[in-house]
Amino acid sequence: MTVPDLAPDAIPDMARPAEPLAPKVIKWAVTFGILIPFIWAVAGLEVSPSRMWAAPGQVWVLISGMFPPDFTEMGRLMTKLLESIYVAWIGTLIGAMFSFPAGFMAAANISPRWLVAPTRAILSAIRAFPELILAIIFIVPFGLGPFTGAMAIGLHSIGTLGKLTSEVIEGVDDGPLEAIGASGGTTMLRMRFGVVPQAMPNIVAYWLYRFEINVRASAVLGLVGAGGIGAEIVARLRFRGDWPKAGAALILTIVAVLVIDAASAAIRRRIITGQPSQSPISKWMTAITGSHRDPRLTADPS
Repeated sequence: MTVPDLAPDAIPDMARPAEPLAPKVIKWAVTFGILIPFIWAVAGLEVSPSRMWAAPGQVWVLISGMFPPDFTEMGRLMTKLLESIYVAWIGTLIGAMFSFPAGFMAAANISPRWLVAPTRAILSAIRAFPELILAIIFIVPFGLGPFTGAMAIGLHSIGTLGKLTSEVIEGVDDGPLEAIGASGGTTMLRMRFGVVPQAMPNIVAYWLYRFEINVRASAVLGLVGAGGIGAEIVARLRFRGDWPKAGAALILTIVAVLVIDAASAAIRRRIITGQPSQSPISKWMTAITGSHRDPRLTADPS
């Protein structure tokens, strides 16, 4: 029997198939679709090499003027910082209170279509206005102060949390809902015992995450006179001699935001995963409270 020659030279030359044209056209269209708007945007910003070259030096002048920070008015700075936290907390509570029912009304698997569409449109309209614009609008009826900031943050939180809540509700398992409906349960019972237990951990986690965002937003709202530590920083930056006090306020703000972010992240991890945080602060608190101990081992033998 003759063995066929399998050497590479024995394989006949085959024409390589032509590359499809459509993927190539789409690739270049997407590339130009990103590149051309980018060039147009840069030209509209009037960015010049001289301004970019001078920007780091100007920023360094501002930062160097803030240091060493002046903490002589620590009491006033802490009062303003707590004011920002109060504004963020009240705004978050307002957002959570009104976004919870709005999320149910915007969920397609729970509410009828005639209710879902307008609710989603209202939530989208609310999100279209940044907190700064809302604060400027609320200055007219409420005047300057922290209440204006709380209302602006609260209204914007309703739009954001309402959308997130509806997405969480639409992602729940339909099995419990079908079981409750098959046993004669009403729509309210389906929501109470089928949706809320599944969605509530993620909803609460979103509330905590929104509180982190609102703490930073409350500091920014001081730019328009909505109270808080932001107003203190802006007031100090108006005069070069007060820059060290502005640096102290900025440092306190950064520390407060980092602490709140860490605490909120640990709480969210505990809610969603059921596992405690592995951060040193969490371990230290666990050791103090003794929450790591097995209650069966600490129970009274008698």
